[in-house]
Amino acid sequence: MTATIETRQALTPTDSAERKMFVDGAWVDALSGETMETINPATGERLAVVPRGRREDIDLAVAAARRAFEGPWSRFKPADRQRLLLRIADLFEAHWDELSLSDTLDMGKPLTRARADKGRVAGMLRYYAGMATNLDGRTVDNSQPGEMFSYTRREPVGVVGAIIPWNAPIAASIWKIGPALATGCTIVLKPSEEAPLSPLLIAELMNRAGVPAGVVNVVTGYGTEAGAALAEHLDVDKIAFTGSTITGQSILRASANNIKRVSLELGGKSPLIVCADADLDTAVPTVALAAFANSGQICIAGSRLLVDRSIHDEFVERLAAYASALKVGPGVDPDTEIGPLVSKRQLDKVVGFLDAGVEEGATVRAGGARIERGELAAGNFVAPTVFGDASDSMSIVREEIFGPVISALPFDSLDEAVKRANATPYGLAGGVFTRDVGTAHQLAARIRAGSVWVNTYHALDPAVPFGGFKMSGFGKEGGSEHLDEYLDTKTVWVKLD
Repeated sequence: MTATIETRQALTPTDSAERKMFVDGAWVDALSGETMETINPATGERLAVVPRGRREDIDLAVAAARRAFEGPWSRFKPADRQRLLLRIADLFEAHWDELSLSDTLDMGKPLTRARADKGRVAGMLRYYAGMATNLDGRTVDNSQPGEMFSYTRREPVGVVGAIIPWNAPIAASIWKIGPALATGCTIVLKPSEEAPLSPLLIAELMNRAGVPAGVVNVVTGYGTEAGAALAEHLDVDKIAFTGSTITGQSILRASANNIKRVSLELGGKSPLIVCADADLDTAVPTVALAAFANSGQICIAGSRLLVDRSIHDEFVERLAAYASALKVGPGVDPDTEIGPLVSKRQLDKVVGFLDAGVEEGATVRAGGARIERGELAAGNFVAPTVFGDASDSMSIVREEIFGPVISALPFDSLDEAVKRANATPYGLAGGVFTRDVGTAHQLAARIRAGSVWVNTYHALDPAVPFGGFKMSGFGKEGGSEHLDEYLDTKTVWVKLD
């Protein structure tokens, strides 16, 4: 390896310094020497410079992961992997201030929200630690003649290529690295070019925890270069991807090269059904945050609001008032509730949808524009937006916006609401608001989505599986099902006579 090699990297996300990527237990530059900038979305200022990894850097990282998988890492017992994950969890808690600040500066998440993720992320690591010693096969009573013993083994799939988006770098990284370590796989992580700093901090914590060289590698670069090379790589056994449906389709095509395993958590256009008997005092703020949390940059964002016609006008009026009162500002401001969009490119995309909504006949009930006043003018800020007078054919209702935008539509019967809720190629999530337990269970069963929340939203737990239907992908993250995605089942036959 010709690049400069270091074994430690400081946990300082705000120094505008050059960062390195983590390959085979060392901090290295891209082989080409090329770099790229990462920008603070609240100010437009440069945060840091990171390597622009390309195919040759992916090749080195995959080779390191393969050596580790077939070498020292393969001799780690389940209890060894468990202890390692528990050490990592302890380090995450000890350095959570640095990690959460990194997410806030790099992609705009309000710091209060980032800090609140501490329990979930540490809980994920400890859940995977517990599962590391709970991976078992089974004996199978076969019907072959004579004395024939058959059993199954659960074995790690091998080298995992993980590609994550920019909207939740810490949680997304652990949702990929955690099960890989628990099952005995090795991993090459390619973070988004728009938010690479937190995954690099995570690599440093893995290094400090004693993760062997080559087990966890982080290669920064563009998706069309490093990401595509990882998806196509013939020595990668599995791809775990979170991101857009279009990119997911490309990854599926690339996986055909060596028929690698793939799990995909893709886009969504999640419906929220508010019934006539809903508790509006609970439903209004829950619906608002279902749509606007993380500035709407969440795949499960509840952006299609179906409200019983008898309460529609009142609900939309209250929702618009709530949206207008939300504090928009830099993520580092402790009072901020809605931060900036991650990039100028994302800002332009969201503003384009806002303009299209008006052109197609929807009425802006709150927000509806970029915020260009005072200190916010330099950042990528959009006011939380509520559209009324929307219809199912509008682009703001059909397409994933990934911004703080919700469209309200009235319905007249539950059958109609379900039919319209399911009239989308996506199937990631949905929400129901009702005080009737029968209605709640009925609608939860009929909505075609991987997760349905009733009188709440965004609830996630390490022990509970999460994943999509239809064009929102396949495979689960969370729960025992998650570990299955990283394991192969081998059958062994032994003739005893």
